[in-house]
Amino acid sequence: MDLGIKGKRALVCASSKGLGLGCAEALAGAGVDLVMNARGTDALEAEAARLRAEYGVTIQTLACDVTTPDGQEQVINAAQGVDILVSNAGGPPPGLWSDWDRDDFIKALDANMLTPITFMKALLPAMMEKGWGRVVNITSQSVRAPIPALGLSNAARTGLTGYVAGTSRQVAPHGVTINNLLPGIHATDRADSLDGGVAAQKGISMDEARAERAATIPARRYGTRQEFGAACAFLCSQHAGFIVGQNILLDGGATNLTM
Repeated sequence: MDLGIKGKRALVCASSKGLGLGCAEALAGAGVDLVMNARGTDALEAEAARLRAEYGVTIQTLACDVTTPDGQEQVINAAQGVDILVSNAGGPPPGLWSDWDRDDFIKALDANMLTPITFMKALLPAMMEKGWGRVVNITSQSVRAPIPALGLSNAARTGLTGYVAGTSRQVAPHGVTINNLLPGIHATDRADSLDGGVAAQKGISMDEARAERAATIPARRYGTRQEFGAACAFLCSQHAGFIVGQNILLDGGATNLTM
């Protein structure tokens, strides 16, 4: 399918690996020029070089932490005039409700709620002026069905979901859509980290921890970054202009909901 976005320009945050990289790959494959961001320089530059060579698109890289004011300023300056924003940031650490204090919640809110809001506030006006734009926020399945050990993520990402619910309806008349993609378990470093915690807690191997969790997913496997990226690229396409303010699960059926 021709997504109809060749020649457009996208900012993809945290895109040197994992789900962010999957989104950058899919958009590059559709002919979209990119601003790619990540904290680590080496992986970012390596992936950007690969995508340039494979797809012939223009890619600007920015190695910085987008959860900081300085990092946000760098990325916003470089991304002025983009047609597409894919917001993404790593989730806060797991734990128990009794483990977290105010500072923990502030860090989670800064990373997973206030950072994407900052980017939307900075980049939406130009999209609205052009009469076309796409925003996709990578959140989590936990906003539909909370995961007890991920209370910080549950809280911060649900706050972002509420913000998007209202804002998406306000910008839609200008040809701009905002939607959220809610990943379940995908084969990423984040999954390795969580599986490592389970393995240590239970005294089992990483392979055993992965097998246990895969068995809880109706699809009986982890998702891949490529299929996640394809879903993101579709939401950014010319064909998705009537999809507004939605929270789309990509979890292999793991979240047990009727609607």
